[in-house]
Amino acid sequence: MRTTPRNRPATQRGWRRAGTAVAATATLLLTGFGTAVQADAAQTAATAQATWTATPCTTPAHPGELTCDSYRVTGGLTAFQQAQAARTGITPKAADAAAPSGYGPSNLQSAYGLTSAAASKGAGETIAIVDAYDDPNAAADLATYRSYYGLPACTVANGCFKKVSQSGSTTSLPSADSGWAEEISLDLDMASAVCPNCNVLLVEATSATMANLGTAVNRAVTLGAKYVSNSYGGSESSSDTSYDTAYFNHPGVAITVSAGDEGYGAEYPAASKYVTAVGGTALATSSTTRGWTETVWKTSSSEGTGSGCSAYDTKPTWQTDTGCTKRTVSDVAAVADPATGVSVYDSYGITAGWYTFGGTSASSPIIAGVYALAGTPSTGSSPASFPYASAGTSALNDVTSGNNGTCTTSYLCTARSGYDGPTGVGTPAGVSAFTG
Repeated sequence: MRTTPRNRPATQRGWRRAGTAVAATATLLLTGFGTAVQADAAQTAATAQATWTATPCTTPAHPGELTCDSYRVTGGLTAFQQAQAARTGITPKAADAAAPSGYGPSNLQSAYGLTSAAASKGAGETIAIVDAYDDPNAAADLATYRSYYGLPACTVANGCFKKVSQSGSTTSLPSADSGWAEEISLDLDMASAVCPNCNVLLVEATSATMANLGTAVNRAVTLGAKYVSNSYGGSESSSDTSYDTAYFNHPGVAITVSAGDEGYGAEYPAASKYVTAVGGTALATSSTTRGWTETVWKTSSSEGTGSGCSAYDTKPTWQTDTGCTKRTVSDVAAVADPATGVSVYDSYGITAGWYTFGGTSASSPIIAGVYALAGTPSTGSSPASFPYASAGTSALNDVTSGNNGTCTTSYLCTARSGYDGPTGVGTPAGVSAFTG
């Protein structure tokens, strides 16, 4: 389900989760089997012959709530599986959820220059994941993901993982929702993949309204999280500046928000001047020194990373582009193209197993993890400003090709050298661009 038209009154607008998706008939970049076998990503010219179906939360639980825009493989063979069949001579079962079919932790760490930091940093830091409704299997599914990839155990028992409601309760939780459970699994797994030594706090909003999700953000900060990831968004409204003050103005806290999955056009809360808006890329291996290359994620005219000018939020002082008189989306970016998606383990409401996901729902927790590796922001700082101080340096990968639609001022929807709307100042090349 798509969002309602932009700029609808807040009382009428529909919120949606920044979608998780697996794109049909796309060339997949393939990698990652597990601890012992972390295969390098390999591009294949074959077209995936898989089929997809929408997840349950494409129908909102209640009128006016945020809805999701997610898909999962249900049949046929992905290009990843085809490539593995070519290498091993063994054809996997169609829609086999027994093994990962997307990027794993070592791939993401390699792509963004984080391998060393991920091994040595993050201890004592807490990444908060804000989502709606309850995932009853969140702890167990996270344990499965981390065990498979050889990441340190992160459980309630060892103090690494904690799940609370927006009120802070560990026992009085929201009603369960299978669609949001997939989003939760994606978010938890990506935060873990990038910062394996970090603690993880899951804050579950009672429902997918801005008021409840915003309350969950405040709860995360109250509980000590210095990094808060939000993988949802919706059309802007004149109420956004009041939401800024009520929910997102937390100096010294890095709040990341998905830029959206519907192509060119700004969404909220990515448009908040207090957050780091995270755009999406397609991530592929290459023969370059880096070993990877990225372009703007665009699957179609209606599916791709968000970007553009806010209609309401004022421009933060660290943004100097002239195409928007107000806030410009995005600030930075990370992998989001479903065709080059990430592996996630999920078991609630579907067959327990491994699924491939994409969307800027993946890129937001990835960037939250990078901030956590970079270290606690100083008191009173604006973490969204940090990457701008490193623009044009080797601390960021400058994405210079691709677009997410058409627009009057080209850099707002088309990649170029330096700042552009779809990918901001670039993607991480280590952690130095994310420190104060």
